[in-house]
Amino acid sequence: MTTAANTATNVSELARLKTLHNGTKQQLTFSDTEFELRLAGLRQIMAAKSLDAVILTSYHGIKYYSDFLYTTFGRNYALVVTANNSTTVTANIDAGMPWRTSYGENIVYTDWKRDNFFYGLQEALKRDGVKASRIGVEDDALPGLTRRQIADTFSGATLVDVSQDAMRQRMIKSAEEIEVIKHGARIGDLGGEAIKAAIREGISEYEVALIGTEAMVHEIAKTFPHREVRDTWVWFQSGINTDGAHNWATTRKLERGDILSLNCFPMTSGYYTALERTLFLGEPDARSLELWNVNVEVHKRGLELIKPGAVCKDIAAELNEIYISHGLLPNRTFGYGHSFGVLSHYYGREAGLELREDIDTVLEPGMVVSMEPMLTVMDGEPGAGGYREHDILVVGDGGAENITKFGFGPENNIIDA
Repeated sequence: MTTAANTATNVSELARLKTLHNGTKQQLTFSDTEFELRLAGLRQIMAAKSLDAVILTSYHGIKYYSDFLYTTFGRNYALVVTANNSTTVTANIDAGMPWRTSYGENIVYTDWKRDNFFYGLQEALKRDGVKASRIGVEDDALPGLTRRQIADTFSGATLVDVSQDAMRQRMIKSAEEIEVIKHGARIGDLGGEAIKAAIREGISEYEVALIGTEAMVHEIAKTFPHREVRDTWVWFQSGINTDGAHNWATTRKLERGDILSLNCFPMTSGYYTALERTLFLGEPDARSLELWNVNVEVHKRGLELIKPGAVCKDIAAELNEIYISHGLLPNRTFGYGHSFGVLSHYYGREAGLELREDIDTVLEPGMVVSMEPMLTVMDGEPGAGGYREHDILVVGDGGAENITKFGFGPENNIIDA
């Protein structure tokens, strides 16, 4: 019979860390050359800040530099980068998958003793012979408790924020990244067409959302057969549920005369793209049509303004004038667009590249941004609902390429079903 004391002894003897090279490395989203270029950019940041190492803990940071996208479930994950190596530190519950699906080395920590994760961070530096006195961390996505634990783990070391510098690096996309983003836009269009074909009286929002999601997931699996299939979703809203951009699908059934909002989000290996469109089930009333056309006017002008050399806040200011001329500026709900890349509704965004009045970033070739004006008119008022269009543009040397092909406006999206 195994006693409690013997069990405790056996558990205490289990390893704190493991090497789990189970299987072989899988094909990653990008080439080895791409990851080396990204890591070289991070090491330039390290050199400029006199850092001995960087400990990345965010979804977006780890994904960008290693291709590994973790599932936390209350556990910590990291990518430790030194001048010579990059090492993911991952939980034993994931076994060999993180090593198979990431660029660089991997250390697995177990649950058998408290703070094994932090012990793994120490081991990553020890293996590279680094005694760190200055360590980079991501303060934009690092909980205060975890930051204090890292500081305690490396007693005497100074922790330095690298999140803003890393964000600026991510804002300029490589040719390989842009190719993935273009596929995402194409797949979003396919989801939109599946949704448009499914719209009819009596169908529920969530049923429409499932149809769009399924169409996109199948195409993602076909296009990226070597990567995980995860995280793709649809927000399909009708009537009053269109008032917010991030309202999840409900059981509400579509009715003739409804304003509709189609929002497709294909996630291609952690890379977010989006298609968002206003539609109506049946002919809109006069005020709804007027509001829709105003928003389309803003959208069209916004597409023209996105070009190299344009300043984010200047784009926002000019578009505001159109809303002001119609007395609708108070109905605007958020900024006019944002950057694309490694982001999702639950992790990360490049806040330094948003088309808002408080952002002075200058658009450069290699940046990818959306144009997505939105108006919300409150329930009970003429034309009530949320009006939103959304296209993705790749900024080039002489202009910008619109990679969204799904039609917008009343001429395309009044559904007679």
